[in-house]
Amino acid sequence: MGQPQRIEQPFTRKRSKKISKSNTFINKKIDAFTQVSEFQKEEVRRELFYSNMALILKFGVLLVSLTSLVNLGLASHQRVNRNIELSYLLEKESKKLQKLRTRFDEMFTNGGERSFLKEQDQWIAPNSVRVIWR
Repeated sequence: MGQPQRIEQPFTRKRSKKISKSNTFINKKIDAFTQVSEFQKEEVRRELFYSNMALILKFGVLLVSLTSLVNLGLASHQRVNRNIELSYLLEKESKKLQKLRTRFDEMFTNGGERSFLKEQDQWIAPNSVRVIWR
């Protein structure tokens, strides 16, 4: 079949081949400690990256929620102003309606016709003929 494939370790370093047999055990320990140290550094970098991403996402959510609250406040302020304006107009028109109702009721009381005609005298031109339908 061929030569067996060589599987490389993810954290191995290539060393020079000038290592003596007596220092091989010490170098393996140092190399294992170096691998663990590099793995820990990589883990710290990964955690820092994820923490930064989470912080950015939280900041984005905070920004969206603050913007929504500001828009909600502005819309509420506009509604309150419209409500104040409409209530003022309603009160004004209600007073006008009450005034017209009392005037209308006065027309159907005793002497109401005379007072109505007296009011109409001002509106009729002096040289015109007044016609009253009965």
